[in-house]
Amino acid sequence: MMAVKILAFLAGTAIVLMTLRSAIRTFLVPRALQAYLARIVFVSVRRVFRLRANHRHSYEQRDRIMAFYAPLSLVVLLGTWLMLVLAGFTAMFWGLGNSPVRFAFTIAGSSMFTLGFERGRGLATTALSFGAAAIGLMLLALFITYLPSLYGAFQRREAGVAKLEVRAGQPPSGTSLIELANRVTGLDRLTELWTAWEDWFTDVDESHTTFPALVHFRSPHGDHSWITAAGAVLDGASLFASSVDRPRTPEPEFMIRAGFLCLRHIADFLHIPVDHDPAPTDPISVTREEFDAACERMDAAGVPMKADRDQAWRDFAGWRVNYDSALIGLARLTMAPPAPWSSDRFADAHYIPLAIPWLRRSTRRAGR
Repeated sequence: MMAVKILAFLAGTAIVLMTLRSAIRTFLVPRALQAYLARIVFVSVRRVFRLRANHRHSYEQRDRIMAFYAPLSLVVLLGTWLMLVLAGFTAMFWGLGNSPVRFAFTIAGSSMFTLGFERGRGLATTALSFGAAAIGLMLLALFITYLPSLYGAFQRREAGVAKLEVRAGQPPSGTSLIELANRVTGLDRLTELWTAWEDWFTDVDESHTTFPALVHFRSPHGDHSWITAAGAVLDGASLFASSVDRPRTPEPEFMIRAGFLCLRHIADFLHIPVDHDPAPTDPISVTREEFDAACERMDAAGVPMKADRDQAWRDFAGWRVNYDSALIGLARLTMAPPAPWSSDRFADAHYIPLAIPWLRRSTRRAGR
């Protein structure tokens, strides 16, 4: 019997330490670390949401359902941590001789939630009660302090998305971005936009790998999405650098690099397949016909276009190939609203994957 109690105490200690490790990796470490317990929770909750947000509903209905997915998953994650810690301390209290199991469970719950209506026997039990109370309060405090950082990053992201509707229409597209700039402000003013979105991508890269739940937080407006906005700006810069007859400037090219690095890093964290060293001639999801139609539309709108359309296509494809797979994969995963050259690139633009591809091992090469 003593051996069983020792094993129970050790098992309970392992459960508590595993849970604390998950919480620390999720809340405290400012780095893109894998937290498998959090992944399991998000995958499980998504399976439940998929039962509701099915193809019998319109996109608007599914969007309203999926708006609750990420916030509810965080609440379930907190509940999972608390239940695991409670189970671990129950085993530990029972291992110290607080029998039966119901009595050990009561001590663990009373200690963790600082209720104080039950006390155990012996100095070791009292000391363990103090530890349970400290850990319970710590988990709740970490969750409460985590939310302002999470929503602060969300608000910064969405401010850029909302502003883009003014510049690129709704749904946003790179073609509309260039047309409107040429008509209203002049193409030279796009330099400011490229610089601002380089900063936006840098911020999203840091925040969405540190707080991966942000990837699944949907915009306040159902027809907005951070990933379709990112695709529109990247396409606009790629069209500008490849096809618009203007002197070459570094700002759009730096912004494209910041963008594809951001999307690749997020895709890597979610284990979405991405080629980190694509060749300029690798296939992309945008066809030559779609590119030509975009160029003709811009030319008709008075945008100065380069005469060599074949070279412009090669240059555009060379830029697009860097972010094409990451953009399409993230648009599909987040169930992004319909938008040209991003969420319309797969057979069912409203497809909801059965599970987040977080648990598959990655065999890709390191990024350049």
